[in-house]
Amino acid sequence: MTSKNDSIVKKKTARFTLKQQKYIFVYTCLLIPLLFFISIRFLPTLYTFNIGFREWDILSEEKPFVGMDNYMTLFKDEIFRKALVNTFIYVVFGVIGQLLCGIGVALLLQRINKFVGVFRAIYFIPYVTSIVAVSWVFKWILMNNGIVNDILMKWGFEAQLFLKSPDQAIYIIILTMIWQGLGFQMIIFLAGLENIPKMFYEAAEIDGANSWNKFIHITLPLLNPTIVFSAVIGSISFLQTFTQVQNMTQGGPLNSTISVVLYIYELAFQHFDMGLASAATVLLFIIILIITIIQMKVLTKKFEY
Repeated sequence: MTSKNDSIVKKKTARFTLKQQKYIFVYTCLLIPLLFFISIRFLPTLYTFNIGFREWDILSEEKPFVGMDNYMTLFKDEIFRKALVNTFIYVVFGVIGQLLCGIGVALLLQRINKFVGVFRAIYFIPYVTSIVAVSWVFKWILMNNGIVNDILMKWGFEAQLFLKSPDQAIYIIILTMIWQGLGFQMIIFLAGLENIPKMFYEAAEIDGANSWNKFIHITLPLLNPTIVFSAVIGSISFLQTFTQVQNMTQGGPLNSTISVVLYIYELAFQHFDMGLASAATVLLFIIILIITIIQMKVLTKKFEY
């Protein structure tokens, strides 16, 4: 009698099938990080939009609504316009440089047979090194009495200002970022190259194609998804340039290296003007979104062989 009652109780309690229980488990596991993302990322983003329409001084209790005044003030600010121009310079030269260097190093590493792991590790180590440490090392070796100027003077050249030059500083920072991000680009392009079937190259060789033709007509087209991914990630990274600028030049000389993110930082944490800082953050968000969409539409192409 007892066994019959137990079986009845089990049937009543087992309201979900095994398949339903699996779905419940999966969706519960997905729901937790989703709620975390919404609370940590999505809601603060919406709150930033709200702050951008207000005169938000953290030292004042009143936060009046000012509409588009913050955005109008930004575009009238010469430093903000300079930061926008500099940021686009970071993106254009930085992304192109990273793509070219990443593809070049990946192609060279693909051709060697010995010490492949050693070379990959050497190129990848800067990517996992502290950005602050790399920035200060480059700053020290490029000082007026640094190693680079010592070598230049020994070879009969004049010493260069480098990070103290309004014309040179921004490109020095871009080179630093390209050098540090090369390891990541190398890994991405190596993965893309290894996914290209060898039979395409063999067929091209039978048709008499040289190395350049194979690169143009096989490698580049089939690397398109990798190039798009690398360009999008690189653009977002260079649009958010901050740490290298802050540690190497602090935005100088003469605001020649200031980026939008550094400008936002100075507004928020030095001038305590959260309204203007939030408005600039919203504009940066819109710029990143537009550039990402354009890259996805323009660069993405389908090739069939």
